[in-house]
Amino acid sequence: MAHKVLIVEDNENNRCLFRDILTFHGYEVTVATDGQEGVDMARTLLPDLVLMDIQMPGMDGLSAGIILKGAAGTCGLKIVALTSFAMSGDREKILAAGFDGYLSKPINTRELPVLVKEWLEEKS
Repeated sequence: MAHKVLIVEDNENNRCLFRDILTFHGYEVTVATDGQEGVDMARTLLPDLVLMDIQMPGMDGLSAGIILKGAAGTCGLKIVALTSFAMSGDREKILAAGFDGYLSKPINTRELPVLVKEWLEEKS
């Protein structure tokens, strides 16, 4: 059975790119376009991995991740931040908020499936 990955990303080009790469590598991929939709979908689907953009309009990814990590039904989800934030201290701030990983954009498309596999193996 394929691992389920939820991509929460407001940029359509990024969503399509990440979805296509991960689908090609055999993952079952669902996409959400903002933080609130991501929270709702994560609660319903309980994916094996959530790739969460941090900077989105409406509910940002940091808030969405904190909500998911703070709820009994979703606190065990593996959530990795995808962000263009590369300032000193941002990684630490995101990990301190409960995220399980951090990946800065632009993302190396060859590295993405390798990292997803690693994150999923850490969950097992």
